[in-house]
Amino acid sequence: MTEPTRESRRENPSWAEWVSEDPTRSQWYVDRIRAMAARGDDLGGEARLVNALVTPGSRILDAGCGPGRVAAALSALGHDVVGLDASEGMLAIAERHAQAARAEGQSAPTFVVGDAVAPDVPDESFDAVTSRYLAWTLRDPVAAIDGGADGLDLARTCVEVIDRHLAAGGSALLQLGDADQAERIAEHVRALPGGLSLTETRQYDGGVVVTTLTEHPNVIAWVN
Repeated sequence: MTEPTRESRRENPSWAEWVSEDPTRSQWYVDRIRAMAARGDDLGGEARLVNALVTPGSRILDAGCGPGRVAAALSALGHDVVGLDASEGMLAIAERHAQAARAEGQSAPTFVVGDAVAPDVPDESFDAVTSRYLAWTLRDPVAAIDGGADGLDLARTCVEVIDRHLAAGGSALLQLGDADQAERIAEHVRALPGGLSLTETRQYDGGVVVTTLTEHPNVIAWVN
């Protein structure tokens, strides 16, 4: 299996294109997660955080779900989860895991091929939206990671997607770099046509800021 290098990423800027050239690259990512689990890393934190913010049986969109790790964990917690990803190789792995879970009588997410920047799902149809490690896998990762003049272009795009697809009363978490970025995202949220609002910003040791966004009424920002 081929591990991604800086050179290969420059030559193949789209993760979906890079994986399509060699299907074993999807398996490389899955094996990396398995190795983390084998050494005892906590891989359930993201799902537990989302679960704590939503009501039981929530409908959740996992945008850029990859092999479905977090989507599966949220489904096991009783939520109705849709996992969306542009990589058919990743989704094939996710679907195999889902089929195995269903065969054992367990719940499993629904997986669909799609673009996380413009997901083909009904507007205002999810109680929560989650996404992780997405920027470098997008169709234009250079623009996503560069982020424009203030580094927040991708964050603004994410907020706009959330505004379109989050149901009334739903929540979203957005991880940012500092409190100033959270305030600039709050300004963008206030200018949007929907009912999205930034209801809480938490700052953690190490400089992580998490902001909560809610549709009538909340979005959360997370600052490290």
